[in-house]
Amino acid sequence: MRTDEPAPRGLPDPVPHASPVVRWVLLVVGLFAVALGVIGAFVPVLPTTPFLLIGAACFARASPRLHRRLYRSKTFGPTLAEWHQHRAIPWRTKRYALVLMSVSIGVSALFFVEPWWGKAALVVVGVAVGTWLWNVPSRDRPPGGRATAAKDDARSAGR
Repeated sequence: MRTDEPAPRGLPDPVPHASPVVRWVLLVVGLFAVALGVIGAFVPVLPTTPFLLIGAACFARASPRLHRRLYRSKTFGPTLAEWHQHRAIPWRTKRYALVLMSVSIGVSALFFVEPWWGKAALVVVGVAVGTWLWNVPSRDRPPGGRATAAKDDARSAGR
């Protein structure tokens, strides 16, 4: 891939940080975050999108080449672009994440976590993250969904 290619459509050209030390730190953090995001695509306990967003933010200031490469990825690029342009998560991705998160937290709470407070903490964190995820808009949500209907009604009333 050429390093002088422009940023993907709708994405500003990233500007690397002036300090080489900061760029190296951001590069290491970005690579670690993307690695966790890739693992999270296969392991239901780890979220994918937040780690990819962290990686993209780090790459924007550390390596414009890796930033462009991540956004052009056939696997992760569309989700990152959807978040960057619309602050939305694709409906299929959201559904997949909620189902796998619920199953993994339920199995963990029932079979692997012993103390009651550990089970309660796991469920509280799961409900909090699930509630946040449910309320993030999905532009491609099928008709009849009500998760963001109140927000949509409020937006349309203000117009």
